[in-house]
Amino acid sequence: MGIDLRQVVAGILTLTMFVMLGQMIKRDHFDSLQDKLPGEAQDVQVGNANVIEKDGLVKLSKGSKGPWMKDSQELKPCWSRTTFDGIEQSRGYVTFSLTNGPEYHVSQMADAIIVARYLAAALVLPDIRGSRPGDERNFEDIYDVEKFMKSLDGVVKVVKQLPNEISIRDLAAVKVPNRVTEDHIVENVQPIFKSKGNIRLATYFPTVNMRKTTQNSVDSVSCLGMFGTLELQPEVSEVVDSMIERLRTLSRKSDGLFIAVDLRVDVLENKNCHGSVTNVAKSCYNAQEIALFLRKVGFDTDTTIYLTQSKWNNSLSVLKDIFPKTYTKENIMPEEKKGKFLEFEGSELEKVIDFYICSKSDVFVPALSGLFYANVAGKRIALGKPQILVPADIPGTSATVTNYLSPYVAKKNHLAYSCFC
Repeated sequence: MGIDLRQVVAGILTLTMFVMLGQMIKRDHFDSLQDKLPGEAQDVQVGNANVIEKDGLVKLSKGSKGPWMKDSQELKPCWSRTTFDGIEQSRGYVTFSLTNGPEYHVSQMADAIIVARYLAAALVLPDIRGSRPGDERNFEDIYDVEKFMKSLDGVVKVVKQLPNEISIRDLAAVKVPNRVTEDHIVENVQPIFKSKGNIRLATYFPTVNMRKTTQNSVDSVSCLGMFGTLELQPEVSEVVDSMIERLRTLSRKSDGLFIAVDLRVDVLENKNCHGSVTNVAKSCYNAQEIALFLRKVGFDTDTTIYLTQSKWNNSLSVLKDIFPKTYTKENIMPEEKKGKFLEFEGSELEKVIDFYICSKSDVFVPALSGLFYANVAGKRIALGKPQILVPADIPGTSATVTNYLSPYVAKKNHLAYSCFC
């Protein structure tokens, strides 16, 4: 049976059209992001991988499949305990709760420590309250109490609970802005504390970025509060470590390297990520956009991806079609831990797991803007893990992976750079 030459030609033309269409989608699918990073990056061919350097910030891992960057050296705290003055005699109590997830805990803890130290008050160990009714936990359910108290030894007096003679009803409620200043404490908190003797503190967030500013000077107490007090208690830490080890095992073809993507369907639906207004930055990216972005910057389809989404949602299938090794917590958590740690969707325990996996992954991609992205970035900077890639459409075909580095890293404008050297 002879071969019809016309059918062969038609098949070739059809295949060519699909390839061209795919390339057009990859180039044009994304809207511009808040910071377009100018590209003075240079490519140097080394073995099977490119080494891309930009201001000494990052280098690609030699021999790996895709633009995997090497970790930098872990940074050391700039603050020193010798700079702290002794604790004054305690004159009352400051109570507060940790709320809404670990990305908020970092800031809430720092503000409470600063207020308590300035007022010479004792800090009462906080409880932890999730955003859902009934999701209330003791501090020790998530964080290591002994390490927390030891970290504040000589800085702030910490007590595990209020004395019996003091009623919670007698506490004066005080709100302070995130990154509270001494002037704000003097004008708005100290008078109430002097009048009432004990206060219940709550932090509100006028902004959700963590950029350095000239208005907010960062001192040693603030740095200690944000980066030196909260450590996971052993059981939670073991679950996180076991999940990371599982992800590395699934990533044999990429030398154990994996990507963590903060992508939660419920948040995407609330933020309406389907399109943007001209010249207005997108604040979130859906599963299809993330998949195309990761392919655009050069990640192989065999790459392992961890999503912060609690349970699988059908809208994520487009990502899994391109990257089959895409997982959520329910896929990789030890079976015996699921009853406790996945008891209901969106719990504080789930958020903590996501926060620490995203902080320790080889690449972090924030599909959502906000405080989770900002504080994961801070922890990664301290750990020497600079590969935070923010989706964006940068014109031209020669843009390298460094063009997508988070401005927090590329411009070194994160608050963490004021606390770590």
